[in-house]
Amino acid sequence: MGPSVQGSERSVVTLGVYDGVHRGHQRVIERTVALARERGLRGVAVTFEPHPDEVVRPGSHPPRLTSLRRRAELLTGLGVDEVEVVEFTLGLSRQSPDDFAQSILAERLRAAVVVVGEDFVFGHKASGDAEILRTLGEKYDFAVEAVPLLDDISSTSIRGRLAEGDVESARDRLGRPHRVEGVVVRGYQRGRQLGFPTANVETPPHTAIPADGVYAGWMECVPVANLPALYAGERWPAAISVGTNPTFEGVPRTVEAYALDRDDLELYGVHVAVEFAARLRGNTRFESIEALIDQIHADVDATRRLTG
Repeated sequence: MGPSVQGSERSVVTLGVYDGVHRGHQRVIERTVALARERGLRGVAVTFEPHPDEVVRPGSHPPRLTSLRRRAELLTGLGVDEVEVVEFTLGLSRQSPDDFAQSILAERLRAAVVVVGEDFVFGHKASGDAEILRTLGEKYDFAVEAVPLLDDISSTSIRGRLAEGDVESARDRLGRPHRVEGVVVRGYQRGRQLGFPTANVETPPHTAIPADGVYAGWMECVPVANLPALYAGERWPAAISVGTNPTFEGVPRTVEAYALDRDDLELYGVHVAVEFAARLRGNTRFESIEALIDQIHADVDATRRLTG
């Protein structure tokens, strides 16, 4: 995430919250990058932090599909030269479309072209849209291109699929498996006692966690600043449990991942990413520990087939 575009250098800019960087977002970003290359300008993706909903309506923060760090990583991976994070404040939310176009797009970002999704809104009470932006572009010397949307692909629809546990549909809309990230913390260590040591992942607030259940997927160690870099970049197929374990009472909602065939990992304090490939089943209360272990073996076998 570089500094603001400064001086005489102009840019092709796209802007939005871009939570998830899903397939619809990707079309907008790819068009931005193509225009930047054609014109020999820098391609800049603008994202807002915190989420505008939380600022305008405190307490309404939608579940996050991506952390800010992951969002920037995905945007950069699509080819933009710079990711610009604009702090979303009440003051910014109350700016008129004209003030926003002048202060952010024309002066701060030196935009030559602005690329947005065709449903883009901005300014006080979302009073600006793509057509108003075009008019303001004539005033402040930038062109505007609105990219058509993809049917039924939005951050809201993806959150809905995840809330139902439909990680396959979420994957189709994202263009990759949904992932959650966090630091591995000490849990009850029941998995270790059962022969399946799990990483108990402490996710940040507002993380979009799929519905309670058991999933097949992967776990990857992601190096971040100021945390141990053990196993950096290593990735393993994993059986994943989300929720409160019904067999054991008094257990808070957790995300736990068992890296298949690895009982030698020491992951406490390590930042990991857990990716969801498929939902295997809902959570069930088992009448005995033996029945639970039999089911875990079946879950591991299913995970091996789906991730092999």
